[in-house]
Amino acid sequence: MTSADAIVEAKEVGKIYDGGVEALAGVNLALPSGRLSTLLGPSGCGKTTLLKIIAGLMPPSRGEVWVKGKKVDGPGPERAFVFQDFALLPWANVLRNVAFGLELRGLAKEERHRVARKHIAEVGLESFESKFPHQLSGGMRQRVGLARALAVDADIILMDEPFSSVDEQTRRKFQEELLDLLRHKHKTVIFVTHSIEEAAYLSDQIVLLSPRPGTVSKIIQPNIHRDGRNPDEIRRDRNYLDAVDEIWNILKHYV
Repeated sequence: MTSADAIVEAKEVGKIYDGGVEALAGVNLALPSGRLSTLLGPSGCGKTTLLKIIAGLMPPSRGEVWVKGKKVDGPGPERAFVFQDFALLPWANVLRNVAFGLELRGLAKEERHRVARKHIAEVGLESFESKFPHQLSGGMRQRVGLARALAVDADIILMDEPFSSVDEQTRRKFQEELLDLLRHKHKTVIFVTHSIEEAAYLSDQIVLLSPRPGTVSKIIQPNIHRDGRNPDEIRRDRNYLDAVDEIWNILKHYV
């Protein structure tokens, strides 16, 4: 893929935290539009750090990130972040949480509630609009976080281990629902996970990062045909199994 085809580019990105810990070193990366790309690697390799730099939530120590042809110098409306810990407003109900980004943009109350209700329904929470975060399960709170990201209609959705706090059955259901949503939304997703199987199941492209300081060690494209196939078929697909084996054969040397 050429730079002209990329919606997100990282150029020689490095990050050194206060205290001298070097999280990233010389990350060069081009991510395609309309695809799900996953950042995967050993603990502490800088996956979340890179995601937050792309989001504009923290600056790089070296290098730069470009999104849609513009250098990133902070958050922007073309990017939405789904946090691992949900980051919901505890004093606001589901409707207000989902509409919050639209409220910050100055959208009229009636219109932002209309948009919020649409996306609440899409994630299966239409009967929970008046509930508060403490009244919801972890999986339901994660759905609220996803609905909030969808409501602002950002081109790029950045997801930091969004399914790590739920049980395996719920996690698989969320994976299927995410793929179904993306088939209709045509968003670019940058996804962080620790799970090899999750990365292979979801991703069009998997970016393997080396141990700290993280840099790109390999990019894998599973080339899995998903349309019209049930999850069990996909998980038995030879390309899926080969991708899992290839990833593990690289990452096991980092443990």
